[in-house]
Amino acid sequence: MSLQHILGLDHVVVTVRDLDAAAAQWRALGFTVSPRGTHSPILGTGNYTIMFGDDYVELLGILTETEQNKPTRDYLAKREGLERAALTTDDAAAGAEELKSRGIEALGPIHFGRPVELPGGGTGEARFNVFRWPLGEQPGGLRIFACQHLTRETVWIPERQRHANGASRILRLEVLAADPAASAAHLGRLIDEPARAEGDAWLVPSGGRRADILFYDAAALARRYPQAVRDGAAPEGAVALVVATTDLAAAEASLGAAATPHDGALSVAASAANGIIVSFRPQ
Repeated sequence: MSLQHILGLDHVVVTVRDLDAAAAQWRALGFTVSPRGTHSPILGTGNYTIMFGDDYVELLGILTETEQNKPTRDYLAKREGLERAALTTDDAAAGAEELKSRGIEALGPIHFGRPVELPGGGTGEARFNVFRWPLGEQPGGLRIFACQHLTRETVWIPERQRHANGASRILRLEVLAADPAASAAHLGRLIDEPARAEGDAWLVPSGGRRADILFYDAAALARRYPQAVRDGAAPEGAVALVVATTDLAAAEASLGAAATPHDGALSVAASAANGIIVSFRPQ
């Protein structure tokens, strides 16, 4: 039986060392980047978001060392990159209990928030409840957690969902793993979604009509992306984010020299996006 309180991929967390520089870098790729936010003191982090239709990219940085952000600090000691993926939950407390009933020791839920600068002036608040899978459960090196949005109206703001590059949603998150089949099966068990072979890779749906998560090895990565695009990519874990664009020509104009065309897509080298290949495909 599928998990009752998990609705699919909510957002991905790109952990960075210089938060403002990362925002400028992604803005230069044609993304609309929301104003900087500061999370509740328990988390000790700040962020910028890149909002799509039902999902988004979060650029996350450490502002103050706390117990909660130690895993992120440990990750940053090695590299920047796509550290974890969040799944949407409609009830964090019930979702955590559902995992526990299946023998998985969920951590949380934890409540936190952050102020939001509103487009018309003034400040609102974004509030969340989250729980996470145990830190030892990292399929292919990818951490996962679940996020319940209590104030969607202060997160999904229409003016901030329009991007010069035409980006509209996350199609796929791609993970480099030594044993793709085992890593995909591991994630499938954690979120109760079946893993299946997909050519030279293994695919796990995140739920509903949200993005898929694809696992492959180094040879499959090389077949998908030219060497120039793979420059700066992580040696393991999440290496690529595939986004849909409603206008590939607009994406090409926005990306300029940062874009490498291949196989009907436009891809940005990982070295230009904090360790993550960002690939645009027409929707």
